[in-house]
Amino acid sequence: MGSWIALNLFSVFKKQIKSFIGISSAPEFLEKLIWKKFTKKIKKIIITNKIYHLEESGYTYPITKQLIMNGRKNRVLNKKINLNIPITLFHGLKDEVVPLMFSKKILKIFPKAKKKLIKIKNGNHSLSKKNDLKKICKELDCIIRLF
Repeated sequence: MGSWIALNLFSVFKKQIKSFIGISSAPEFLEKLIWKKFTKKIKKIIITNKIYHLEESGYTYPITKQLIMNGRKNRVLNKKINLNIPITLFHGLKDEVVPLMFSKKILKIFPKAKKKLIKIKNGNHSLSKKNDLKKICKELDCIIRLF
């Protein structure tokens, strides 16, 4: 969700944004990863009751009709962001939540950027192992040194 929010903010803060780092990014996840997989019954519950409590991996996530509508209204993958800034995306090749194609689609919306996709061989969706975090911190240090 972080990349979705951040990419929507580019239009407002484009002069202040100097770089972008995404980790297991999934903009438009609501439609493509959640809504698409819901059964007709679940979709009807959301539309009728305006909320559905999704049980996933020991957590409960409230999925509201408003959230789905906001996701549809605030799409980012159909826009171009013409900033010449460094863009680095990290994606674990063992990410079972977000397919790698999301990161590739993000890079396409930045035609003028200096783009980099760092694929982490044994990385999962969280990219929170010590080695994963070292790679992310190293890239962050490189970007900070540019400014």
